[in-house]
Amino acid sequence: MASDPDVTYPPLDRLKAVAENVWVVDSGPIRAMGLSLPIRMTVIRLGSGGMWLHSPTRFDETLRGEIEAVGPIQHLVAPNIAHWSFLKDWQEHCPGATTSAALHLRERAQVKAAGIRLDRDLTGDAPPEWAEEIEQAVVPGAFGFTEVAFFHRPSATLVLTDLIEDLETSKLPLGTKLFAIVMRANKATSPLQIRVVLRLRRAEAAEAVRRLIGWRPERVIFAHGRFFDRDGTRAFRNAMAWLVK
Repeated sequence: MASDPDVTYPPLDRLKAVAENVWVVDSGPIRAMGLSLPIRMTVIRLGSGGMWLHSPTRFDETLRGEIEAVGPIQHLVAPNIAHWSFLKDWQEHCPGATTSAALHLRERAQVKAAGIRLDRDLTGDAPPEWAEEIEQAVVPGAFGFTEVAFFHRPSATLVLTDLIEDLETSKLPLGTKLFAIVMRANKATSPLQIRVVLRLRRAEAAEAVRRLIGWRPERVIFAHGRFFDRDGTRAFRNAMAWLVK
């Protein structure tokens, strides 16, 4: 029997530079509802020297060493209600880090059962620890969904999570491939499940996305699939044309 294709973007669980003071960490595959998906963390070094970890992927001791060789891990960021599964391990190994989470994450029964500590909720206003370098905006949806988007001004990098996906079908096993095609998760745009929840709060979501476009990103990083490593503003505007004309 042929083995499933590799859905990930090796090397895994290692820092990969994409701009000055900005790295990605590709990991996975993660298994969810029978699907096999790549996943990505974004790491930013703040002006203070501290490290900011967005949507932490699985903990790896060598990876922690790589990050801490650049600077101390000070911030763990859970940017929506889905990306929190690996927080506990990072908290245990980085006890001095502050955990900031999207609204409503602390209300999830699974989060409470896991004993994850959430130090503060993320709003549309960046906390003072990173406000001078990273802007943020809440993209609201229905049913408790929110995604907090971040813009690293020095590198003009927009950091998203699930707002856009671009899975490569050639890298996916059959079941995941069919799911990606049906849900438009292979089209460098918002998958259908995200469209549904944002459309139910369309005016507010569109206003937030216009703000993100106005930041004029040079690159756009997100959690699943290929990200936009150049021409970010045009690519992001095209990706969100279904919501913002």
